[in-house]
Amino acid sequence: MARKVAAIFAHPDDEVLGCGGAMAWHAANGDDVRILLLATGLRSRGAADDAAIGQLRDDARKSAAIVGAKAIEFADFPDNAMDTVPLLEVVKRVEMFLANFGADTVYTHHDGDLNIDHFIVHRSVMTACRPLPNVTPREILACEVNSSTEWGLASQLPFAPTDFLDISAYIERKVKALEQYRGEIRPWPHPRSSDGIRALAHWRGTQCGVDAAEAYRVVRRIRGR
Repeated sequence: MARKVAAIFAHPDDEVLGCGGAMAWHAANGDDVRILLLATGLRSRGAADDAAIGQLRDDARKSAAIVGAKAIEFADFPDNAMDTVPLLEVVKRVEMFLANFGADTVYTHHDGDLNIDHFIVHRSVMTACRPLPNVTPREILACEVNSSTEWGLASQLPFAPTDFLDISAYIERKVKALEQYRGEIRPWPHPRSSDGIRALAHWRGTQCGVDAAEAYRVVRRIRGR
């Protein structure tokens, strides 16, 4: 039975870094994959005009097509300043997305990331997905995002994976999807380089006995029925 899979992240490219392999795997298995990106991206680095934002979103659409996502939506919350917005506004945007889609499985940020937007998105997703009869996603998985999750403060919850997905057949598709973000990808040895993505996937693979893997922390998994 096909599943409805939502990838809810802060910035364009977070979704590929966190679960690009999973999205490709789900799509290949006939699942309906859709993406919600909540922050604009770019503007924390200085002035960014509408053309630059439009180009970034075009890159995101090309990336989504590569991993097999059927749709991608964008919100306009401030980049690296989502803590300046009432949390309720973010929650309502996530709720609207989920109400229209009815996701069974949700991938999102780890709540111990260094980036404040990642934390806000995680909290908003958990609030929007609070347990209610007949509307609760049955699975929520927190992902790691290169150059943010591993830099989390010692006082924050470290990323300790409890779930792995073999993406050996999808790692190059994940890399290609990231490479669509021409303004975001970095040269090696930056963790958001093509080789940085491969290195992390192979490292996670060594932890579960496969060539390449993505790792997640299970936040919720409801079994039965």
